Amino acid sequence: MEIVQERLFREFDMDVVTTVPNVSYKVYTTQGQVVDVHNPSGLPAPTLIDHIEEPFIQAQVISKSEFYGPIMKLCLDKRGILKSEHYLTADRVELTYEMPLSEIVFDFYDKLKSISKGYASFDYHVIGFRPAKLVKLDILLNGEPADALSTLIHQDHAYEFGRKICEKLKELIPRQQFDIAIQAAIGAKIIARETVRQVRKDVTAKCYGGDITRKRKLLEKQKQGKKRMRQIGQVEVPQSAFMAVLKLD
Repeated sequence: MEIVQERLFREFDMDVVTTVPNVSYKVYTTQGQVVDVHNPSGLPAPTLIDHIEEPFIQAQVISKSEFYGPIMKLCLDKRGILKSEHYLTADRVELTYEMPLSEIVFDFYDKLKSISKGYASFDYHVIGFRPAKLVKLDILLNGEPADALSTLIHQDHAYEFGRKICEKLKELIPRQQFDIAIQAAIGAKIIARETVRQVRKDVTAKCYGGDITRKRKLLEKQKQGKKRMRQIGQVEVPQSAFMAVLKLD
């Protein structure tokens, strides 16, 4: 992925925004309509949603029996439901799970290969749609939503994922002349927040002694300038921030 992105930039001068992968969902509205949603921006207003269905898969994992425990924990963390287990030989086991497709498009295969030292094989096929408690997680930068960072996620995982994104963006977004508030929100509810502190000039450095009111006047003038700058300032998200979201553990 990184190589393709770098070649597009070098050869065609195209700065590609890499977003979190999503699957197609079926949204049933209160008006009786069924809407296929392919990305979070296409989700109807929360007041119009009756329920959401997500695609489910049946997955077969074949691995050495010594990796049985870690593989089972990985599948359970991905909301998997164990349907059957079958020992092919004394040290080789086949596990069959049903799990949401959205849980495996992100980092499931990489983690499976890591915990099994490359031995586990994985195959799946789609078995239909099932209702799910999904929410739209928005990332706000100074109150403005960053659509490229928005994602549809299960309600139970939203808080942890939102907190990790905010912490990672705090590390990657460069400091500005004003504070940058990074917030993760579900609708109007803020579930996580980090702040990138402003770069501040010491305006009182030229004051040697004298009346304290002079220093206060300079600090108040700086405060008003920062406030005005926050209203018109734009937050630029570096490309590395979008890549880091895909590498969250």
